[in-house]
Amino acid sequence: MIRYFPTLSVFEITQTDPIEGADPLPSNPTQRLTGDHDHGVIAPLTAHLESSGWRVDREPLTHASGYTDPETRRVILADRISVEQSAKTLIHETAHIELHHIDSVEEYRLHRGRMEVEAESVAYVVAGLHGFDTSSYSIGYITGWSDEDITVIRDTASRVLAAAHKIAETLNQ
Repeated sequence: MIRYFPTLSVFEITQTDPIEGADPLPSNPTQRLTGDHDHGVIAPLTAHLESSGWRVDREPLTHASGYTDPETRRVILADRISVEQSAKTLIHETAHIELHHIDSVEEYRLHRGRMEVEAESVAYVVAGLHGFDTSSYSIGYITGWSDEDITVIRDTASRVLAAAHKIAETLNQ
């Protein structure tokens, strides 16, 4: 077998002209999910977190869909996001807990990009296993936090898959 790599022309988006009549590209690479179905995620994940001493609450948030507060052991979800976005965000925040990202705030600050890539990758995989596509949000989120560095994604794959399997098992009980 002879392997070869073809020479291809590649353009950066700024080197191209828009197609007349085509929808403009979104300025925000993450598009929140809008569905009204949680795909069976919210109740079992909430019960799992509560059995581990965490609380899941809703609050008005303007710049995030949710966050995890290790001091108060609370997962906060934005109160004005769709049910589907809430489910994806709850998986993401659960991944932060399962991956021990919140064990040290200093460590999180030092490696935030990698940790966000891991948590969102887990959310993407687990959501897919439960029948909903989060790519309109997850791909842009992961790309942004990885600074488009594919090695970050590759280097986190084993941790992502281990956490995704653990969360998926929790949801399948």
